[in-house]
Amino acid sequence: MPLFVNAVFCQNCSKKQNLFQFLTDEETNYINEHRHEVKFNRGETIFKQGGALTHIACVTTGFAKVYIEGVNKKNLLLKILRPTEMLAGPGMFNDFRHYYSVNAISDVTACFIEVEAIMEVVKQNSVFSIEFIKWVNQRGIRYFEKLINLTQKQMPGRIADVLIYLSKEVYENDKFTVNISRQDIADLAAMSKESAIRVIKEFKVSKVIKCEGNDFEILDFPALQKVSQTG
Repeated sequence: MPLFVNAVFCQNCSKKQNLFQFLTDEETNYINEHRHEVKFNRGETIFKQGGALTHIACVTTGFAKVYIEGVNKKNLLLKILRPTEMLAGPGMFNDFRHYYSVNAISDVTACFIEVEAIMEVVKQNSVFSIEFIKWVNQRGIRYFEKLINLTQKQMPGRIADVLIYLSKEVYENDKFTVNISRQDIADLAAMSKESAIRVIKEFKVSKVIKCEGNDFEILDFPALQKVSQTG
C-alpha cells in the first residue's frame, strides 16, 4: 500500500525537474501547496492507462516503467523513468485521461502535483509555458524516433538500441545491473521474450556484451552502435 509523506519543500528540493526553475518564488509556493509525495513499493501501479489524469508526477527516488497496454496482454514499454523525470501525458490538455500505465520497478518516491495548479501557472507564466511546451514536444520527438526504430529495424538493431538506452540514459554506465525483467527488455524492443533472450545470447557469444543474470556490461560499444545503425 502506498505510504503518504511530505518531506521536502519545493524550493529546497534537489530532485525537482529543471522545468520548475522558471517559476517565481510565489509560483513555487503555490505549487508546493498543491502537491504531495507518495512512496510506492516495487510492483505497485503509479498511473493506470484509462484512469483519470488529475496529477502529474515527478519521480524523486527509484525507477518506474512507462508502458502502453496492448491487446492480449502485450505491452509496449516506452521508457524507464529515473529520478528528476516528470510524467504528464497527452491527456493533460485534452480529455484528462492516462494513455499509458506507470509501474514502480523499484521502491519509488514520486511527487504528485495537481493538474489544475500546473495549468494555472501555465496561464500566468509565459516563460514556464514555453518551456513546458518544449518539454512536451521533446517527449513526442523521442516517441516518433522510437516508432521509426521499432518498425524499420530488425531484432538485433532493436535490442542494440535497448542496451544503448539502458547504458547511456538510464544507468549512465557501460556496466549496469537492470531492475527490469527479460520480458520488460523484450517490451522495450517490441518483440517476444524468447527472441530478446536469443539476441542477447548472440551478443554475448560474439563478445559485444557480457551478461550474467541481471548484470550487463557493454564490452564493444562501437560494434553495438554499428548494429544499432545498420538495423
